[in-house]
Amino acid sequence: MKTAAPFLLGLLLFTARADAQWQSRSYNLAAGWNGIWLAGDTSYTTVEDLFYGYPNVTEVWRWNPNPDQVTFTTSPSEPTTQSEEWTVWKRNDPSEQLLSRMVANSAYLVRTQTAGSITLKQRVVPPAATWQISGANFLGFPAGTNSPTLSNYFASFPSASTTVLSPSTKIYRYVGGELSASNPLQVSPSQERMTPDTAYWFQVDSVSDFTAPLEYEVPSENGLAFGRTLSAITVGVTNRSATSMTITVSLENSEAAPLGQQEVNGGVALTRRVYDSETGAVTETPLQGSFTVTIPGSGRTNLEFGVDRSAIISSAAFHASILRIRDAGNLTDVRLPVSAQAATTAGLWIMQVNVNEVESLTNDPSGWTTSRPFPLVFLLHVDEAGTARLLSQAYTGKLVTSGNPFGLAISEDRVLAGGASDVQPRRYVAAQMPLVSWITGSGTVAVDASLDWEIPLEHDDPVNPFVHTYHPDHDNLDPSFSIPLDAGVESYRVVRTGSFHFTATPPNGANVNGWGTTILGGTYEESISGLNARTIRTRGNFAMQRISEIAEIDLVPPTTPDN
Repeated sequence: MKTAAPFLLGLLLFTARADAQWQSRSYNLAAGWNGIWLAGDTSYTTVEDLFYGYPNVTEVWRWNPNPDQVTFTTSPSEPTTQSEEWTVWKRNDPSEQLLSRMVANSAYLVRTQTAGSITLKQRVVPPAATWQISGANFLGFPAGTNSPTLSNYFASFPSASTTVLSPSTKIYRYVGGELSASNPLQVSPSQERMTPDTAYWFQVDSVSDFTAPLEYEVPSENGLAFGRTLSAITVGVTNRSATSMTITVSLENSEAAPLGQQEVNGGVALTRRVYDSETGAVTETPLQGSFTVTIPGSGRTNLEFGVDRSAIISSAAFHASILRIRDAGNLTDVRLPVSAQAATTAGLWIMQVNVNEVESLTNDPSGWTTSRPFPLVFLLHVDEAGTARLLSQAYTGKLVTSGNPFGLAISEDRVLAGGASDVQPRRYVAAQMPLVSWITGSGTVAVDASLDWEIPLEHDDPVNPFVHTYHPDHDNLDPSFSIPLDAGVESYRVVRTGSFHFTATPPNGANVNGWGTTILGGTYEESISGLNARTIRTRGNFAMQRISEIAEIDLVPPTTPDN
């Protein structure tokens, strides 16, 4: 069997954050200090805006897990700005507002003047926790509303055969009021019941990723993100306990998105896929209502899901739902994000061209052969209308527009810098492209179709091959180095005209998984005029892979040219 050609194997893979599913969670707070576990992500807005409607909240402290922290003995770590363990936001004190946004699966101390309830809308993410090998651990867990005692909950930590929480284990919970010897209060593991959305202090002697006796594995933080191309996603379920557990699986609607975030246009038509080992066939049925599955003690099972894309009417629509999984013992009540979009080519693609034929300019009988191929890299963005643009550069990150949604832009000015966002921006560059905003192609990005384009390289463009900044004969300046010269004196206007022809199978006979869906490609042709008295013609193969499924792109050009 043939394998993929090297230029196909060399395609770069990137993952961009998907759009979100939303859920509001309420927290009952006592007057004074409270420990809460934020299961979802609220970083779409600032802490100041998040608590704008709750003036009774005066301080918010985030605990930053630190493996080098000092082990507590009689009391847990207390919040202090002198420690890297803590990041603080204090109302009306700009000098004490280093905590700008709140992220998921993190523990926070919240100080209130009066008792009351707060509701925070958050992006749904899978549960996660990391235990430090030394010192205190400030953590929360995806427990049900009527969970067992802490001792029973952690009976399978870190495995069904080893119990870590001994009678001497110290566990603390904040009970309101001022910090004192009795706040946080040490609780009895055999009597205290696990409360969801509450953060506890623990001390254990081993590192683990334990989140619950039943744990769920998904491909990424985006959960069941089908995007525009995936047809099936598997959720792994592991039962850490020694007894069998029955789980109930159901589908819930996402709430409306906050202002400035991607609009949710209805739920995902999720299907359940069941494999029949006798027939070798997969039965796929719509997920309506709920279904149950029993996982044996210390066992594991896989739940496979699909999506019915025929229910997605608009190619621009983003659909989101929440997969809820509960067990009969109230040990876990987990919500996993689900999303899907229409199967289009919209998004940002990286294109890798392998040029292996160049027409001879000297009537060489060898014709189009080359001593060896050479690569070219293009960036291509396709919007919902099917308009394809070749870009010289692109940025991914949180945009400066209202709500700071995660998106694409052609200018660094339009993306929040890493210090102002929890998402580090990324830059992608097509070095051989002229420094223009974009080149619009004509045609269609689809199998058995073509995309034609023309790239002009002006005589004074920095990437024009005749231009050499530090060579006096190729700087486009007169002998006094002050007056710019016209085209044709020292350098010439070059025009590149090309076409991408998309084929149903790899043109070189390679065996490439996902060709025609996750990977597109085919044959490449380009003609170059201005370099020689005769037009230079080249040919080759190309393949392209999507690095972002975001169909919208901010086309505002940079205020100053990027280097």
